[in-house]
Amino acid sequence: MGLKIFAITLGAAGAFSCALAGAQPGGHDLRGANAPAGASVGTQSTGTDLIRANNCLACHQVSQKRVGPAFTLIAKRFAGQPGAAEYLAGAIRQGGKGRWGPVPMPAQPQVSPEQASAIAAWILTLAAPGPDPS
Repeated sequence: MGLKIFAITLGAAGAFSCALAGAQPGGHDLRGANAPAGASVGTQSTGTDLIRANNCLACHQVSQKRVGPAFTLIAKRFAGQPGAAEYLAGAIRQGGKGRWGPVPMPAQPQVSPEQASAIAAWILTLAAPGPDPS
């Protein structure tokens, strides 16, 4: 219980500091500047708008660990896996624990299934292309 309160308190403080700064901690510009070359502009703008609106940045950053894993690390773990977007969308709404360390991700029921799907799709665009196997 104490760890959960700590994570929530830390997350709220992060959300407040992100809102004041108008950007993600660490200087990452979320207006598409960090988008991979293959990511569609629509997915990028929708994804970044949704992660801002739903305070995802309170616990996550694009390329560095904060309370939770970096979005790029999540993308790399699930890149190319069938059903990855659906799995991530479910994890966003239902939360989880033990997948990325001791701090649980609280459920985010305020995020609609459609929003969760859009956020998951955006996260998966962050997977860096691997080396060409040919």
